Amino acid sequence: MKATQATRPSAATKPVRWAADTVATMREGARLRLDYSAQSLWRVDRVIDEIRRDGAPYAAVESVLRGFGAYAGEVVVRHSGAEWWETGGEHWLRTPDGRLWDPIEEARRCYAGDGSLRLLCREATR
Repeated sequence: MKATQATRPSAATKPVRWAADTVATMREGARLRLDYSAQSLWRVDRVIDEIRRDGAPYAAVESVLRGFGAYAGEVVVRHSGAEWWETGGEHWLRTPDGRLWDPIEEARRCYAGDGSLRLLCREATR
C-alpha cells in the first residue's frame, strides 16, 4: 500500500479525538478509567467481549468500536513512537520499524470474537 505520509496533526486529528471521546465516555458512563496504558487494553478487550455477548448489532456499536480501536492506536503511539497515517478515509499506524497496524479493524475483529487490542499493542510495541 503506497501512501504519502501525513503530518501527525493532520493524520492523527480524528483518531486522537475518537480516543479522547472514548476515554471520557467510559469514565462517565461505565465508570471505567482508561489511562492510555497497555494494561488498560485488557479492560477494553473485556468490554468489547461483553458487548458482543449481549448481542448488540454491529451497526449499533460501530462508532464505539472505532473509538476503542483509536484508543488502542493511541496507546501504541504513546508507547512506541508510532504515527497515525490516513489514506482514503482509513486510519492506521506505522511503527518506527516500518510495520503497519490497523487498530480500528482489530477492534472490529474483537467484536467478531477473533481479535485482541491487548495483543495488537503487545506485538506493535515489541
